[in-house]
Amino acid sequence: MRRKIQELQPNPLLRLLDRWRPGSEIRSWSDGLTGERITGKRLNSLRSRGWFTLHAIQWASGADIDHLAIGPAGVFSINSKRHRGKSVWYGDAAITVNGAVQRHISIGQSEARRVSRALSRRCGIDVPVRPVISVVHAAKLTVKNANPPVLVLAVEDLGRVLSGLSPVLQPDQVAHIYGAARDARTWAA
Repeated sequence: MRRKIQELQPNPLLRLLDRWRPGSEIRSWSDGLTGERITGKRLNSLRSRGWFTLHAIQWASGADIDHLAIGPAGVFSINSKRHRGKSVWYGDAAITVNGAVQRHISIGQSEARRVSRALSRRCGIDVPVRPVISVVHAAKLTVKNANPPVLVLAVEDLGRVLSGLSPVLQPDQVAHIYGAARDARTWAA
């Protein structure tokens, strides 16, 4: 995200001013970067519970994965979505922000499938990946699904929920998958 912000405005002083200008594209990207930093900090706190995290993993296409969490409960592809002061609602297959439907669910599912294929290929075993949406700074988050295809969580609940899920991986499996995830060749396809 930093690279995109610098591309949009190379001049550091103008970039700083644009971060505060309502409606500017740089402000939108800066808000996203803030959400990613907050989510990353929460995820990093899971290390003492056997979790490993990676942030801003670059695909060869230039796109990135916001966060990847690998731990006892499995592998999670996490997208940070900062919706400061807004009302976020998640039903069966859709997220709305202040009533407007967003594509967060389908994008998260697609990313998780792609991450699963890349890690499975690199590890030589099937590596299921569950998508997660980390909602940052929403005024209200309502989830109306008992078993959602995508976990949608307030950033404050991220660590508690992930570490509270039933273990599915042994420590050696976690280490193997993490090693593959750290290898840039995994994401070159």
